[in-house]
Amino acid sequence: EFTKEAGLDYDVSLETVGGKGFDYHYAEKRALLDRKWDEVVLQSFSTLYQNRAGDPALLVNTAGLFSEMLRRRNADVKIYLTATWSRADLTYLTAGRWYGRPIAAMADDLRRAADRARRAHPWVAGVVPVGQAWTRAFALGIADPNPYDGITFGQANLWSYDQYHASTAGYYLEALTVFGAVTGVDPRSLGRGERAADELGLSPDLAASLQRVAHEQLRDRADRLTAS
Repeated sequence: EFTKEAGLDYDVSLETVGGKGFDYHYAEKRALLDRKWDEVVLQSFSTLYQNRAGDPALLVNTAGLFSEMLRRRNADVKIYLTATWSRADLTYLTAGRWYGRPIAAMADDLRRAADRARRAHPWVAGVVPVGQAWTRAFALGIADPNPYDGITFGQANLWSYDQYHASTAGYYLEALTVFGAVTGVDPRSLGRGERAADELGLSPDLAASLQRVAHEQLRDRADRLTAS
């Protein structure tokens, strides 16, 4: 929808399986994915490795396998890795891997892993900083960083009921960040009257605020995490 509104001609395909990393997709869905693509956005499991949360090794290895496969079909393919958001359930609950750390910690760890994969495989075009966009929304007071103590009036909840997956607002921010990273179009150009936001029930004010967050995060992509 964003590309249509921006006057771009994109044919978009999506392949997802709940609760799986893209190592599963490489092993089980390769026949569907081994095609000539112009641009590919890869997103793995939320904790990187289901049995060893936070371990980047599987992400780095599988990113290489996917990159080699995709480049055999199209040497000019642009590949992006999505660094996703912090999970509230793993940050605020005592059993969580990131318990006791700031809400940004998990997103920063995921970003470092994606940056490591990008450095290991130079043909990866970039990392989509979705998790950092979420953190920015918290810092700006647009979204509430802790759903377990109630949602502050006037702030959005970026998580769904499980405090793991995203809410409509959270996925909208993710989509804006992916859109801006892949197309190079400023997400703010979509405007307050953006159609997808309206159809999803997001207010014009919130749509504009999230567009600004995505713009600012993409503008600041060359931050310390990329260089670390």
